[in-house]
Amino acid sequence: MEGILEEVGAYTPLLINTAKALVVLVLGWIAAGVISGFVRRRILSHPRLDQTLGAFAANIVRWLILIVVVLAVLNLFGIEATSVVAMLGAATLAIGLALQGTLSDLAAGFMLVLFRPFKLGQYVDIAGTSGTVVDLNLFFTELKTPDNVQIVVPNGQAWGQIITNYSHHDTRRLDLTFGIDYEDSADQAMQIILDKANADSRIMDDPKPWVRVTNLGESSVDLTARLWCQASDYWDLKFELTKSIKEAFDENGISIPYPHRVEVVRKA
Repeated sequence: MEGILEEVGAYTPLLINTAKALVVLVLGWIAAGVISGFVRRRILSHPRLDQTLGAFAANIVRWLILIVVVLAVLNLFGIEATSVVAMLGAATLAIGLALQGTLSDLAAGFMLVLFRPFKLGQYVDIAGTSGTVVDLNLFFTELKTPDNVQIVVPNGQAWGQIITNYSHHDTRRLDLTFGIDYEDSADQAMQIILDKANADSRIMDDPKPWVRVTNLGESSVDLTARLWCQASDYWDLKFELTKSIKEAFDENGISIPYPHRVEVVRKA
């Protein structure tokens, strides 16, 4: 009996330290979430600071707290922080090779925040993937597509690829192309397009609406309209104007042709 008690007594410090470590981990995890959330809210509430900076700074604070928590847990088991640093220094080459992708994403994250080619809430195309930016943290950028699909892009790829930002400028040019029959009047069709454009208050007067014959196709005369509008009105204007111009063409007897094919069957 005494032997069993001695054996249990020998493990008591380890059990106590394990319990302490679990408490520190849980409290540290909660504290990291609360403090990072507070930092994010404070930055977002400041009108002169970018929302992207708030998300990124909050992520940095969270990871720093978690690192301190891990070091505190190791200290409970007798592992000093200096020992951990020495071990990491000795294994720098191996760690660098193993984590070169992660370190690249981390460095790219700082570059994205520094130069800010995009911000939270903007619609972008990154390496052929389009969506609205919903988060930018230390290692990846999160996009949301129009059909509500989450896309996670590593920061290394985001920084190393071409970035197209559709929301950067306040205004955009809307290009619409319509094909009309060769027998119809191009001048009449262009006037209909201009009338519809001038009647819509969302279309800017400067630059002026522009309509020209841009191509003589196999089965149609192509008319292109170039119209300027606020970026926020782009898609609604595109869909509504396309519909209204098509209806105006129908009312004025202007047809939109489609390619015809003739099949020739040769008898034996």
